Amino acid sequence: MSTDGRWDGGADRGHAPPAGAGGVPGPPPGGPAGDVPAAPLPARLRAASLYGRLQEEMASVDPRSEVLEGVRERVHRRVISELGPVFYNNLVDHKELRLRVERILQAALRAERAPMSAAEVAQVAQSVADDVLGFGPIEGLLHDPSVSEVMVNGPERVYVERNGRIVPTKVSFLDEAHLRHVISRIVADVGRHIDESSPMVDARLADGSRVNAVYPPLAVGGPFLTIRKFATDPFSLEDLIGLGTLSPPVAEFLRACVAGRANILVSGGASTGKTTLLNVLSSFIPADERIITIEDAKELQLRQRHVVSLESRPPNTEGRGEVTIRDLLRNALRMRPDRIIIGECRAGEALDMLQAMNTGHEGSLTTVHANGPRDALARVETMTLMAGFDLPVRAVREQVSSALDLVVHLSRFRDGTRRVTQVTEVGHMEGDVVLLQDIFTFNYRAGAEGAGGAGQVQATGIRPQLTERLADRGVQVNAAIFQPGPHWARAEGRSYSSGAGWLR
Repeated sequence: MSTDGRWDGGADRGHAPPAGAGGVPGPPPGGPAGDVPAAPLPARLRAASLYGRLQEEMASVDPRSEVLEGVRERVHRRVISELGPVFYNNLVDHKELRLRVERILQAALRAERAPMSAAEVAQVAQSVADDVLGFGPIEGLLHDPSVSEVMVNGPERVYVERNGRIVPTKVSFLDEAHLRHVISRIVADVGRHIDESSPMVDARLADGSRVNAVYPPLAVGGPFLTIRKFATDPFSLEDLIGLGTLSPPVAEFLRACVAGRANILVSGGASTGKTTLLNVLSSFIPADERIITIEDAKELQLRQRHVVSLESRPPNTEGRGEVTIRDLLRNALRMRPDRIIIGECRAGEALDMLQAMNTGHEGSLTTVHANGPRDALARVETMTLMAGFDLPVRAVREQVSSALDLVVHLSRFRDGTRRVTQVTEVGHMEGDVVLLQDIFTFNYRAGAEGAGGAGQVQATGIRPQLTERLADRGVQVNAAIFQPGPHWARAEGRSYSSGAGWLR
C-alpha cells in the first residue's frame, strides 16, 4: 500500500490486494465456517485456482509503474517535438542542447496532471534526459554492470547478454528515426559517419566498448546496433579459476608456457571468451619485456608498463586511408618487440604472424575463430593462403607446425559458461599431416553438477615435449599436473597460487 492510499500492486508481491482494491475481490474465506482465513494454498493448487491466477496477475503488473511510464513517454515525445530539427542535428553544441532540453523538460513535467512525488519527478526527468542527451533508451543498459552486451534489432527489439545468456528487454525506441539519431550520435563521438552510402560502422567508444552498426538497405528491418561493453575491471586468473573456465593445473601449465616464450593460439567460437583468456595469458609476460599489441578495436588491458598498443583503421568515406592488421604487424616488426600479441587473425596477416614466430619472436599470442584445435590449424592454413602468395599446402603446414607450440580451445556451454575444453600441443609433420597431442581435455562425465553443469578438465596423462624446451629456458613445470584424473581437486587444505607451485 502506498502512502497516498493507492494499491501499488508491487510493494507486497505474492500477497492478495485488500478487498475492493482496484475492483479485485479479497481472498475467499477459508475453513468450513468461513470465519477463519485459509492457509496459503500449495503453489500447484494456487496456480490452478481463480484466486491464484488473480494473485499472479496482480504480482506481475505494477499500476504505479505503468503511470510513470506513461508520463515518461508523453514528456519524452513533447521534448522531441519541441526540439524539432535541433534534436537530429549532431552538430549542435552539447551545452546548448542540454539547456534547451532542461527548459522543455521542466515545462512538460509541470504540465503533467498525474500525481507524482518529488522522487518520481526526478526519476522521470533523469530518464528523459538520458534518453535525449545520452544513448537513448539503452543508456541505462550501458551503465548496468550485469550487462555485457547490448543488441538492438530495430526500434522495438532490444536484447542484452547477462551471465552468458541473451535475454529480451522491455526497452524500445520511439521509431526508426530515433534509433538512427542515437546511432549517429554514437559514431559521431568517435569521429565516424554512417548513412545509406556508408551503411556499416565498426568503432570503439571512449571507454573501450566495441560498437557495430548497420543501416538499411543492408539491414532489413533495421537499423541494427551492437555494443560489446568494455570491462573496466578485467578478469584475473583467479576469477577464471573461480568461474570454472580454467582448472589450477591448466592455469599453471599455461603460465609456464607464456613465461617460457611458447607461441600460443587461442581458439573458440564467437563469444567464448577468447579475448578474456588472451588478456589473462598476457599478464604472465615478464614486466621487463617490450610488448606490442595489434587489434581492430583495442580490448586488451595489459598491466605491464612497457606496452605499445596499435589499432587498425578502416577506410574513409572515399575508400582511402585504410590501415590493416597486416600493415600494423609488418610495422611492429620494426619496433623491436619482445612479444607480439594480435587480438585476432582474420586474413592474410596469419602468414606474417607465422613468419614472425619462426624468426625470433617467440612467445607471441593470438586468437582465431574455430571449432577445435584441428580446425584452428586449418583456419590458419586457409588465412595464410589468403595472403596472396601461391604457396604449396605442405610448405604452409610446415610453417604452422614449426611456429605454433600450443592451441588452447574454449567452448561456450548451454548455460552460458565458458570453459577451456582442450589444451593441445602442436607437434611435427608426419607426411602431410601436422601431429596434435591433447594435454588436457574436458571430461563431460567427471565431477559433480555445478554452476556450469557436470564435467571438468582433466589431464590425459601425457607429458608434452614442450616441457623440455621450457626447462632449457629456466621454466620448470611440476610433472604432477599431467597425471590423469581429478586427484588435484581432492587435495585438502590447499589452494591455488599463481606463483611457482601449482598447489600450495
